[in-house]
Amino acid sequence: MVELTLPKNSKIKTGTRHAAPKGAARTREFRIYRYDPDTGENPRWDTYTVDLDKCGPMVLDAVIYIKNEIDPTLSFRRSCREGICGSCAMNIDGRNTLACTMGIDEIGGGAVAISPLPHQPVLKDLVPDLTDFMAQYAEIRPYLQTVTPEPDSEWRQSPEERAKLDGLYECILCACCSTSCPSYWWNSERFMGPAALLQAYRWISDSRDEMQGERLDALEDPFKLYRCHTIMNCAQVCPKGLNPAKAIAEIKKALVERKF
Repeated sequence: MVELTLPKNSKIKTGTRHAAPKGAARTREFRIYRYDPDTGENPRWDTYTVDLDKCGPMVLDAVIYIKNEIDPTLSFRRSCREGICGSCAMNIDGRNTLACTMGIDEIGGGAVAISPLPHQPVLKDLVPDLTDFMAQYAEIRPYLQTVTPEPDSEWRQSPEERAKLDGLYECILCACCSTSCPSYWWNSERFMGPAALLQAYRWISDSRDEMQGERLDALEDPFKLYRCHTIMNCAQVCPKGLNPAKAIAEIKKALVERKF
């Protein structure tokens, strides 16, 4: 029988356990992934017992409480706390989501496990390196491209034309979808991923954009587009309720239709 063993430096070890503060009546444990590449040590799981009566109801509130009151060395991203900026995307209890919109009481019993978004290099603790992810977003040219001279006022759209952008423009680039996609895990250096492709379709669908043909040409590639196998993880985890898989299917459909 073949036995597979992870490299020594990839094994996650048990870290420090932080007890509940004295007098805490209502508590919850949080197991948080900790990693600092500057130390040369393996990643670890640290466990923190949080007094729920002294922090807000969301997972992000608990993480902020841990940093402010228990362990100031913890690193993570956050900004708006309103589910708009996408900064606090994490893997919480095995699911990619936004820490600011995930309620602590929505998670089943036991310790809440929090780790960085999967498949991305980790800069520190809960902070993933999204350099490649953002480079793929830039590659689809996420801005209006036209050859017609700019009008004196705004670019006009009918209500019907504007409605075609619903379900596309709301993407906040949190990376929850792409980092939950097995096809992206396997081919992230060539497959654009759900987020970038949804954004690409947003501009392909825009009636004001005049580079639809060039946009489709740029995506007609065995890896950039066609590594999507409609696994649907992207739609399951999107915190905005969007369906990147449907947008990818529409791009494929547009490529077929223009050949006839």
